[in-house]
Amino acid sequence: MPVAKFEIKRKCQICGQEYIAKTIESWYCSKRCSNIAYKRRKDEEKRNLRLDEIVRNIPDNKDYIKVSEAYALFGISIDTLYRLIHKGAISHINLGVNQIRVNKEELLKLYPLRRKALTKSKPVAKLYSLEPEDCYTIGEIAEKYHLNDSTVYLHIRKYSIPTRQIGNFVYVPKKEIDELYKGAKK
Repeated sequence: MPVAKFEIKRKCQICGQEYIAKTIESWYCSKRCSNIAYKRRKDEEKRNLRLDEIVRNIPDNKDYIKVSEAYALFGISIDTLYRLIHKGAISHINLGVNQIRVNKEELLKLYPLRRKALTKSKPVAKLYSLEPEDCYTIGEIAEKYHLNDSTVYLHIRKYSIPTRQIGNFVYVPKKEIDELYKGAKK
């Protein structure tokens, strides 16, 4: 991984501490914070898989569903569901101890369905303006961010940033470059 030749000040997404990123892709201040973020991502993926499995097992023709099924289907907390039941905002049936069923249709009117975590949708193509007034040249990027031309080319290829060549100049969208090097000392 190439090391940046400029300072990028960032705030750690886990502990909130400010640090100087060693690379463009650094988002955490330490290995410890990186491990915590990794564990949180993996736990969230496992949780979403469990919820998706519960949703798959709910019959479509069922009008009243368990509170745990409503949690999996709508992604709202169980406490919120019980609060709605006690307020009388949604109709329910009590079949005994820990056997409350809530009306699925009424919940559909109040809340959207939880998005499935693993549904792979086609990525939306970004629209770029590659007109010279909306772009930097490679030399301008290198001068502005104190980089070598070769480093700029490397980052453009690595992050699949579109370019346009007009004559001897290669133009790159300002928006993408500013996003890539945000936080870098100018």
